Amino acid sequence: MVRDPGHAGSTVSDLDGLVALYETRGREPYGEALTQTQHALQCAALARRAGASDALVVAALFHDVGHLVADLQNDAAFTLAERDDDHELIGARVLAPLFGPAVALPVSLHVTAKRWRCTREPHYFDLLSAASRHTLVAQGGPLSEGQCRRFEAHPGFHAALDLRSWDDQGKIEGLDVGAMSDYEELITTTAAAWSRARLER
Repeated sequence: MVRDPGHAGSTVSDLDGLVALYETRGREPYGEALTQTQHALQCAALARRAGASDALVVAALFHDVGHLVADLQNDAAFTLAERDDDHELIGARVLAPLFGPAVALPVSLHVTAKRWRCTREPHYFDLLSAASRHTLVAQGGPLSEGQCRRFEAHPGFHAALDLRSWDDQGKIEGLDVGAMSDYEELITTTAAAWSRARLER
């Protein structure tokens, strides 16, 4: 069972709990004009359209689950521009036991990918939504040159950049890209594949 340390947030221990979290909390906004679920579905649809692996589509779908688990954005005393909720790390801890590293790793790195792009791509910051610009400060700002080189050498670098692209693009208000139930089979089969892989080790 995963809980954000030091906060009475939600808990997730299995696939049913993960899906239920979106059913109960997914209608909440997350600093953009969309709800958590709308953003998740748009990101997953973009990943599918790009021909991403099953694991990366699942990562796109659940990349922001850490926000729901931490449950800090509905705290009036919490401001994402001033304090980071570490949602990428919390989300990775939620997803790793359910789906393995192919899902958890890009989720854990999608904020680092944002910071890398702010350093390496001069016009990237101007393309960010207002909310993403604000959170950048609390997330540590652009990476240093040394940090960029270390990230570029990381085996999860390219998947994290792909996920970051979908994260940035998946913020179109009113766009209908289906429902969470459309991904039920994918979620189940991806989790089952990871379970079999663990047993074969």
